[in-house]
Amino acid sequence: MSYVDEVLELVKEKNASEPLFIQAVTEVFESLKPVIEANEALYRREAILERITEPERQIKFRVPWVDDNGQVRVNTGYRVQFNSAIGPYKGGLRLDKSVTLGMLKFLGFEQVFKNALTTLPMGGGKGGCDFDPKGKSDREIMAFCQSFMTELCKHIGADTDVPAGDLGTGGREIGYMFGQYKRLKNVYEGVLTGKGLTFGGSLARTEATGYGLLYFTKEMLACNGIDIAGKTAAVSGSGNVAIYAIQKAEQMGAKVVTCSDRKGWIYDPEGVDYKILKDIKEVKRTSLAEYVNYRPNAKYTAKAEGDNMDHGVWTVKVDLALPCGRENTIDLEDAKNLVANGVTAVAEGANMPTNLEATKYFQENGVLFAPGKASNAGGVATSGLEMSQNSERLSWSFEEVDAKLHDIMVSIFHAADDAAKKYGMEGNYVAGANIAGFEKVVNAMLAQGVC
Repeated sequence: MSYVDEVLELVKEKNASEPLFIQAVTEVFESLKPVIEANEALYRREAILERITEPERQIKFRVPWVDDNGQVRVNTGYRVQFNSAIGPYKGGLRLDKSVTLGMLKFLGFEQVFKNALTTLPMGGGKGGCDFDPKGKSDREIMAFCQSFMTELCKHIGADTDVPAGDLGTGGREIGYMFGQYKRLKNVYEGVLTGKGLTFGGSLARTEATGYGLLYFTKEMLACNGIDIAGKTAAVSGSGNVAIYAIQKAEQMGAKVVTCSDRKGWIYDPEGVDYKILKDIKEVKRTSLAEYVNYRPNAKYTAKAEGDNMDHGVWTVKVDLALPCGRENTIDLEDAKNLVANGVTAVAEGANMPTNLEATKYFQENGVLFAPGKASNAGGVATSGLEMSQNSERLSWSFEEVDAKLHDIMVSIFHAADDAAKKYGMEGNYVAGANIAGFEKVVNAMLAQGVC
């Protein structure tokens, strides 16, 4: 049995109840086989694969808080500090009732390679809580965030671990957490990213993941002789990433005709209006069903109760598919629909929204496929830029940050492209991204000894 297969079996045995983590490790290991086989003796002796799949630290803690009725509530908080070989742990805090340790291990593992691809000195981590901010008052959100940070603050710091926002954790939540950290630790430091502009946040951070997705996509298409202008795109999700992906696509001359939320999805043949979408989801914080009240030619379709999939979005005939929602929301059936309708490229704006079967189907059918660890790295890249600004006590203009973001995303594409070509897998950007990130992290691990 090869070294890759041995460790993969070990990972499956030790993490049997964590399918998302196993899926992520399997996908990475499959594409890394040429690299590992070329260095098998060294990597086996140094237990590289065992070390890179075992988090350096996993923290689990109780989060008690009081709701508006005076009732004490209790949630479970986590921080997975996965790998610090190239810098402080860096990764978001997810607030959602679906959060589990296994989910955060999957996200933290992916974050290690994503952060390495940005070329910035950031390790990988992830955290969160099974708390759902939807429907909660501002006072309840503050009570939760203060309790959450009261424990988390013991494990993070500007040079140790710098969390950011993620699903369910926006500017409001980051603000409350930052205030509590400052109060408890009596230091004013860049311990969180995604902060408000009045207290150390970076311009363009809000737009960064969506913008970065389109910068990567445009470069990928251009290097394959395709112009993004005039193309039609399907987007899933309706959060921060989706909104600004739609805006940037429009600026580039493409037209996005779909988006979705937990309860349903819309098709707007005239092109989704990101300003209306932003007002509905970020200001009014209501259902996407409201969109048709502003755009009568659009159609809203409700999902079945409890359905988190975006099947309807992927039945529309488009040139580009940009999944910006949750993990595993494109399956083999969706991939077949997209290919049958002539999709040219799929670029992930979310973390692993495409399952393994669907990914392979796209690749086997000549679809350009960009994995999330590369194409959605714009958010963490700009978080890294925010860290730099905080350290230097500087504030860069929107244009400066956006230009740096653009250059980082273009460099990420070429790093993945070059790595794929180096190992005889030209056009396989999944393998290329994994290899480029892996080699950087492993070289740092080897240089630092057994730790």
